[in-house]
Amino acid sequence: MKLVKHTCNCLIVALFLLVMGCSETEDTKAQEVVDAALAAHGGSQLDEGVVSFKLRDKRYRALRDKGAYLYSRTFTNDSTGEFVHDVLRNSGFERTVDNEPVSLSAEKEKAYAASVNSVIYFALLPYFLNDPAVQKEYLGEATVKGEPYHKVRVTFAKEGGGEDYEDEYVYWFHQQRHTMDYLAYSFVEDGGGTRFREAVNPREVGGVRFQDYVNYTTKEDFPLQNYDRAFEAGKLEKVSDIVLEEVKVGELPQM
Repeated sequence: MKLVKHTCNCLIVALFLLVMGCSETEDTKAQEVVDAALAAHGGSQLDEGVVSFKLRDKRYRALRDKGAYLYSRTFTNDSTGEFVHDVLRNSGFERTVDNEPVSLSAEKEKAYAASVNSVIYFALLPYFLNDPAVQKEYLGEATVKGEPYHKVRVTFAKEGGGEDYEDEYVYWFHQQRHTMDYLAYSFVEDGGGTRFREAVNPREVGGVRFQDYVNYTTKEDFPLQNYDRAFEAGKLEKVSDIVLEEVKVGELPQM
């Protein structure tokens, strides 16, 4: 009986080590895929630099300096003609209207800050995928439009994951080019929902790869990781085109 018990214990330990080893391998694989994508997209250029672009009727600017950041958005209010300047930095958010500081409710401040951060986040992807709160999982290989891809799921730790830490993303990285050509994500704010984005019009500016996107959604209930299949099956509905205009990349301003 002791021999049988000992053998069972050994089997349990072996299975435990096997599961842990697989998990570690999957995490390592996901990290390798993301690192290759960051290199292919010129992500290191964004550690210290300034990016500016126009999206629809608003201008954005992202200044990053080894973890310190200053994101800004400027636009003219169509209804009032007022000039609005939003600034989001490590220390918080502020808005000026016609160069005068504006007092905001906590709810509006949170919404405006999230809006600025979201646009910058998507414009610079996959740059942020090595942030400390990011949790990566390798989901395996896939084929989209006849091309080979690695599929990686990204979730966020609650600690350091921001207001939207419950959001989930899946990325498709080309196996040879290492480019991020598709992504899907679910979100809980504003009633929740999902989106699938197809990268188009890739171009390099200042050593950084930028892309526009065709934005899709669906009313059907698909697992996020299967949105590539839904896309190929024609089951997604186009929502919008996301086009970055007048993209510029520069060095940090001299102090």
